[in-house]
Amino acid sequence: MTGTAGASAPVVFLAEQRPAAEAALLRVAQGLAGRDPLREAVRYALGGPGKRLRPILCVAAYRAVGGPGPDAAVHDLAVALELVHTYSLVHDDLPCMDDDALRRGRPAVHRVFGAHVAMVAGAALIPLALARVARAALALELAETRATRLVVELAQGAGAAGMVGGQLLDLEAEGHAPGLDEVDGIHARKTGALLAAAARMGGVAGGAEDGIVHALGRYGQALGLAFQITDDVLDVAGDPAVLGKAAGRDSAHDKATYPALLGLDGARVRAGKAAADAIAALRGAGIESHELEGLASFAAERDR
Repeated sequence: MTGTAGASAPVVFLAEQRPAAEAALLRVAQGLAGRDPLREAVRYALGGPGKRLRPILCVAAYRAVGGPGPDAAVHDLAVALELVHTYSLVHDDLPCMDDDALRRGRPAVHRVFGAHVAMVAGAALIPLALARVARAALALELAETRATRLVVELAQGAGAAGMVGGQLLDLEAEGHAPGLDEVDGIHARKTGALLAAAARMGGVAGGAEDGIVHALGRYGQALGLAFQITDDVLDVAGDPAVLGKAAGRDSAHDKATYPALLGLDGARVRAGKAAADAIAALRGAGIESHELEGLASFAAERDR
Protein backbone atom coordinates (compact mmCIF):
# COMPACT_ATOMS: atom_id res chain seq x y z
CA MET A 1 0.00 0.00 0.00
CA THR A 2 1.45 3.34 -1.00
CA GLY A 3 1.59 6.03 1.67
CA THR A 4 1.26 9.78 1.44
CA ALA A 5 4.60 11.47 0.81
CA GLY A 6 6.03 14.26 2.90
CA ALA A 7 6.56 15.11 6.56
CA SER A 8 2.80 15.48 7.19
CA ALA A 9 2.01 12.01 5.81
CA PRO A 10 1.17 10.37 9.18
CA VAL A 11 -1.22 13.18 10.14
CA VAL A 12 -2.84 13.04 6.71
CA PHE A 13 -3.14 9.26 6.91
CA LEU A 14 -4.76 9.43 10.34
CA ALA A 15 -7.18 12.08 9.10
CA GLU A 16 -8.06 9.96 6.07
CA GLN A 17 -8.64 6.82 8.12
CA ARG A 18 -10.41 8.34 11.12
CA PRO A 19 -13.86 8.62 9.44
CA ALA A 20 -13.96 4.85 8.87
CA ALA A 21 -13.08 4.25 12.52
CA GLU A 22 -15.72 6.76 13.60
CA ALA A 23 -18.30 5.03 11.38
CA ALA A 24 -17.48 1.69 13.02
CA LEU A 25 -17.89 3.28 16.46
CA LEU A 26 -21.22 4.71 15.36
CA ARG A 27 -22.37 1.23 14.32
CA VAL A 28 -21.50 0.03 17.82
CA ALA A 29 -23.41 2.89 19.46
CA GLN A 30 -26.44 2.39 17.22
CA GLY A 31 -26.48 -1.31 18.06
CA LEU A 32 -26.95 -0.70 21.79
CA ALA A 33 -30.43 -1.82 22.81
CA GLY A 34 -32.87 0.81 23.98
CA ARG A 35 -33.43 -1.18 27.17
CA ASP A 36 -29.72 -1.08 28.00
CA PRO A 37 -29.47 0.98 31.22
CA LEU A 38 -25.88 1.95 30.35
CA ARG A 39 -26.60 2.99 26.78
CA GLU A 40 -26.28 6.74 27.26
CA ALA A 41 -23.11 6.52 29.34
CA VAL A 42 -21.50 4.14 26.85
CA ARG A 43 -22.51 6.33 23.92
CA TYR A 44 -21.06 9.36 25.69
CA ALA A 45 -17.80 7.54 26.36
CA LEU A 46 -17.50 6.47 22.73
CA GLY A 47 -18.47 9.87 21.36
CA GLY A 48 -15.48 11.86 22.56
CA PRO A 49 -13.08 12.95 19.81
CA GLY A 50 -9.91 10.89 19.66
CA LYS A 51 -6.99 9.94 17.44
CA ARG A 52 -8.38 6.39 16.97
CA LEU A 53 -4.77 5.25 16.71
CA ARG A 54 -5.40 1.67 17.78
CA PRO A 55 -8.05 0.75 15.20
CA ILE A 56 -6.18 2.65 12.48
CA LEU A 57 -3.01 0.78 13.41
CA CYS A 58 -4.85 -2.54 13.18
CA VAL A 59 -6.21 -1.71 9.72
CA ALA A 60 -2.80 -0.49 8.54
CA ALA A 61 -1.20 -3.76 9.68
CA TYR A 62 -3.96 -5.74 7.96
CA ARG A 63 -3.30 -3.93 4.70
CA ALA A 64 0.45 -4.17 5.09
CA VAL A 65 0.25 -7.98 5.01
CA GLY A 66 -2.16 -7.99 2.06
CA GLY A 67 -5.42 -8.61 3.90
CA PRO A 68 -8.20 -9.09 1.33
CA GLY A 69 -11.39 -8.55 3.33
CA PRO A 70 -14.16 -5.95 2.90
CA ASP A 71 -13.32 -2.63 4.50
CA ALA A 72 -16.37 -2.40 6.78
CA ALA A 73 -15.68 -5.77 8.38
CA VAL A 74 -12.00 -4.91 8.91
CA HIS A 75 -12.94 -1.65 10.64
CA ASP A 76 -15.54 -3.47 12.74
CA LEU A 77 -12.76 -5.79 13.91
CA ALA A 78 -10.36 -2.92 14.55
CA VAL A 79 -12.86 -0.83 16.49
CA ALA A 80 -12.86 -3.47 19.23
CA LEU A 81 -9.47 -2.06 20.22
CA GLU A 82 -10.96 1.40 20.57
CA LEU A 83 -13.70 -0.01 22.80
CA VAL A 84 -11.10 -1.52 25.13
CA HIS A 85 -9.02 1.66 25.04
CA THR A 86 -12.10 3.75 25.86
CA TYR A 87 -12.93 1.51 28.81
CA SER A 88 -9.42 2.09 30.14
CA LEU A 89 -9.82 5.87 29.83
CA VAL A 90 -13.19 5.83 31.62
CA HIS A 91 -11.65 3.91 34.51
CA ASP A 92 -8.41 5.92 34.54
CA ASP A 93 -10.43 9.08 35.09
CA LEU A 94 -12.36 7.74 38.10
CA PRO A 95 -11.86 9.38 41.51
CA CYS A 96 -10.29 6.17 42.83
CA MET A 97 -7.70 6.24 40.03
CA ASP A 98 -6.38 9.48 38.49
CA ASP A 99 -9.49 11.57 39.30
CA ASP A 100 -9.40 13.58 36.08
CA ALA A 101 -12.21 15.99 35.30
CA LEU A 102 -11.57 16.28 31.55
CA ARG A 103 -11.13 13.72 28.82
CA ARG A 104 -10.80 14.54 25.14
CA GLY A 105 -11.78 18.15 25.71
CA ARG A 106 -15.02 17.56 27.62
CA PRO A 107 -16.13 16.36 31.08
CA ALA A 108 -15.05 12.84 31.96
CA VAL A 109 -17.77 10.19 32.05
CA HIS A 110 -17.87 10.08 35.85
CA ARG A 111 -18.40 13.85 35.96
CA VAL A 112 -21.52 13.51 33.81
CA PHE A 113 -23.05 10.22 34.99
CA GLY A 114 -21.44 9.64 38.39
CA ALA A 115 -18.62 7.34 39.42
CA HIS A 116 -20.75 4.20 39.88
CA VAL A 117 -22.28 4.44 36.40
CA ALA A 118 -18.90 5.24 34.86
CA MET A 119 -17.34 2.20 36.51
CA VAL A 120 -19.91 -0.27 35.17
CA ALA A 121 -20.19 1.46 31.79
CA GLY A 122 -16.45 1.08 31.34
CA ALA A 123 -16.66 -2.59 32.29
CA ALA A 124 -19.52 -3.09 29.81
CA LEU A 125 -17.21 -2.09 26.95
CA ILE A 126 -15.06 -5.21 27.46
CA PRO A 127 -17.63 -7.88 26.46
CA LEU A 128 -18.88 -5.49 23.79
CA ALA A 129 -15.37 -5.47 22.28
CA LEU A 130 -15.01 -9.24 22.37
CA ALA A 131 -18.40 -9.69 20.70
CA ARG A 132 -17.31 -7.26 18.01
CA VAL A 133 -14.21 -9.33 17.27
CA ALA A 134 -16.24 -12.52 16.97
CA ARG A 135 -18.77 -10.97 14.60
CA ALA A 136 -16.10 -9.34 12.45
CA ALA A 137 -14.21 -12.63 12.17
CA LEU A 138 -17.37 -14.24 10.80
CA ALA A 139 -17.86 -11.40 8.32
CA LEU A 140 -14.25 -11.77 7.18
CA GLU A 141 -14.78 -15.54 6.86
CA LEU A 142 -11.67 -16.27 8.90
CA ALA A 143 -10.74 -19.79 9.86
CA GLU A 144 -11.73 -20.76 13.41
CA THR A 145 -8.11 -20.84 14.54
CA ARG A 146 -7.53 -17.25 13.40
CA ALA A 147 -10.82 -16.05 14.86
CA THR A 148 -9.91 -17.59 18.22
CA ARG A 149 -6.45 -16.08 18.08
CA LEU A 150 -7.93 -12.61 17.54
CA VAL A 151 -9.99 -12.92 20.73
CA VAL A 152 -6.95 -14.17 22.64
CA GLU A 153 -4.73 -11.37 21.32
CA LEU A 154 -7.21 -8.72 22.46
CA ALA A 155 -7.81 -10.33 25.85
CA GLN A 156 -4.11 -10.73 26.56
CA GLY A 157 -3.26 -7.21 25.41
CA ALA A 158 -5.95 -5.78 27.67
CA GLY A 159 -5.61 -8.12 30.65
CA ALA A 160 -3.48 -8.61 33.73
CA ALA A 161 -0.37 -9.37 31.70
CA GLY A 162 -1.02 -6.30 29.56
CA MET A 163 -2.86 -3.00 29.93
CA VAL A 164 -4.69 -3.67 33.22
CA GLY A 165 -1.59 -5.05 34.90
CA GLY A 166 0.37 -2.03 33.71
CA GLN A 167 -2.23 0.31 35.19
CA LEU A 168 -1.88 -1.38 38.58
CA LEU A 169 1.92 -1.16 38.44
CA ASP A 170 1.62 2.51 37.51
CA LEU A 171 -0.61 3.20 40.51
CA GLU A 172 1.68 1.29 42.84
CA ALA A 173 4.69 3.29 41.61
CA GLU A 174 3.13 6.63 42.62
CA GLY A 175 5.18 8.31 45.31
CA HIS A 176 8.13 5.99 44.77
CA ALA A 177 11.26 6.43 42.69
CA PRO A 178 11.35 3.56 40.18
CA GLY A 179 14.27 3.34 37.81
CA LEU A 180 14.17 3.44 34.04
CA ASP A 181 13.85 -0.33 33.64
CA GLU A 182 10.83 -0.42 35.97
CA VAL A 183 9.15 2.46 34.17
CA ASP A 184 9.79 0.71 30.85
CA GLY A 185 8.13 -2.40 32.29
CA ILE A 186 5.09 -0.47 33.44
CA HIS A 187 4.50 1.09 30.06
CA ALA A 188 5.32 -2.02 28.05
CA ARG A 189 2.10 -3.28 29.65
CA LYS A 190 0.02 -0.16 30.17
CA THR A 191 0.50 1.35 26.71
CA GLY A 192 2.55 -1.04 24.60
CA ALA A 193 0.53 -4.22 25.09
CA LEU A 194 -2.67 -2.98 23.47
CA LEU A 195 -0.82 -1.28 20.61
CA ALA A 196 1.12 -4.50 20.04
CA ALA A 197 -2.19 -6.38 20.07
CA ALA A 198 -3.58 -3.96 17.48
CA ALA A 199 -0.71 -4.61 15.10
CA ARG A 200 -0.75 -8.36 15.72
CA MET A 201 -4.52 -8.58 15.23
CA GLY A 202 -4.20 -6.84 11.88
CA GLY A 203 -1.57 -9.36 10.86
CA VAL A 204 -3.60 -12.36 12.06
CA ALA A 205 -6.77 -11.17 10.31
CA GLY A 206 -4.79 -10.48 7.14
CA GLY A 207 -3.48 -14.05 6.99
CA ALA A 208 0.13 -13.33 7.93
CA GLU A 209 2.49 -16.10 9.03
CA ASP A 210 3.65 -16.27 12.64
CA GLY A 211 7.02 -14.62 11.99
CA ILE A 212 5.34 -11.56 10.47
CA VAL A 213 2.79 -11.39 13.29
CA HIS A 214 5.58 -11.48 15.87
CA ALA A 215 7.44 -8.70 14.05
CA LEU A 216 4.27 -6.62 14.05
CA GLY A 217 4.04 -7.19 17.80
CA ARG A 218 7.61 -5.94 18.30
CA TYR A 219 6.75 -2.93 16.17
CA GLY A 220 3.66 -2.24 18.28
CA GLN A 221 5.59 -2.47 21.54
CA ALA A 222 8.24 -0.02 20.33
CA LEU A 223 5.56 2.30 18.97
CA GLY A 224 3.83 2.13 22.36
CA LEU A 225 7.04 3.20 24.12
CA ALA A 226 7.42 6.16 21.74
CA PHE A 227 3.79 7.07 22.31
CA GLN A 228 4.04 6.89 26.12
CA ILE A 229 7.25 8.88 26.33
CA THR A 230 5.69 11.58 24.18
CA ASP A 231 2.60 11.53 26.43
CA ASP A 232 4.87 12.17 29.40
CA VAL A 233 6.62 15.01 27.55
CA LEU A 234 3.30 16.60 26.59
CA ASP A 235 2.09 16.40 30.19
CA VAL A 236 5.01 18.69 31.05
CA ALA A 237 5.34 20.83 27.94
CA GLY A 238 2.05 20.42 26.03
CA ASP A 239 -0.77 22.91 25.58
CA PRO A 240 -3.92 21.83 27.50
CA ALA A 241 -6.10 23.46 24.84
CA VAL A 242 -4.51 21.21 22.22
CA LEU A 243 -4.34 18.12 24.45
CA GLY A 244 -8.01 18.28 25.45
CA LYS A 245 -7.10 17.55 29.07
CA ALA A 246 -5.23 19.22 31.91
CA ALA A 247 -1.44 19.12 31.78
CA GLY A 248 0.73 18.47 34.82
CA ARG A 249 -1.38 15.60 36.14
CA ASP A 250 1.54 13.18 36.28
CA SER A 251 3.46 15.52 38.56
CA ALA A 252 0.38 16.11 40.71
CA HIS A 253 0.06 12.34 41.24
CA ASP A 254 3.81 11.96 41.80
CA LYS A 255 4.09 9.50 38.93
CA ALA A 256 7.39 8.26 37.61
CA THR A 257 7.77 9.71 34.12
CA TYR A 258 10.40 9.76 31.41
CA PRO A 259 11.03 13.53 31.66
CA ALA A 260 11.55 13.12 35.42
CA LEU A 261 14.11 10.38 34.78
CA LEU A 262 15.77 11.68 31.61
CA GLY A 263 14.85 15.37 31.35
CA LEU A 264 12.71 16.72 28.52
CA ASP A 265 15.45 16.58 25.91
CA GLY A 266 16.54 13.11 26.96
CA ALA A 267 12.94 11.88 26.87
CA ARG A 268 12.47 13.26 23.37
CA VAL A 269 15.63 11.48 22.21
CA ARG A 270 14.39 8.23 23.77
CA ALA A 271 11.02 8.59 22.01
CA GLY A 272 12.81 9.04 18.69
CA LYS A 273 14.89 5.92 19.32
CA ALA A 274 11.77 3.90 20.14
CA ALA A 275 10.17 5.05 16.88
CA ALA A 276 13.30 4.01 15.01
CA ASP A 277 13.18 0.60 16.74
CA ALA A 278 9.58 0.18 15.60
CA ILE A 279 10.53 0.89 12.00
CA ALA A 280 13.52 -1.46 12.25
CA ALA A 281 11.21 -4.27 13.41
CA LEU A 282 9.16 -3.85 10.25
CA ARG A 283 12.11 -3.66 7.88
CA GLY A 284 13.86 -6.58 9.55
CA ALA A 285 10.84 -8.76 8.73
CA GLY A 286 10.50 -7.42 5.19
CA ILE A 287 7.25 -5.57 5.94
CA GLU A 288 6.96 -2.59 3.61
CA SER A 289 4.41 -0.08 4.85
CA HIS A 290 4.72 3.69 4.65
CA GLU A 291 1.63 3.93 6.86
CA LEU A 292 3.05 1.86 9.71
CA GLU A 293 6.38 3.65 9.52
CA GLY A 294 4.59 6.97 9.49
CA LEU A 295 2.55 6.06 12.57
CA ALA A 296 5.78 5.26 14.43
CA SER A 297 7.16 8.69 13.56
CA PHE A 298 3.88 10.31 14.55
CA ALA A 299 3.97 8.63 17.97
CA ALA A 300 7.26 10.38 18.77
CA GLU A 301 6.59 13.75 17.13
CA ARG A 302 2.91 14.54 17.87
CA ASP A 303 1.66 17.54 19.83
CA ARG A 304 -1.51 15.97 21.28
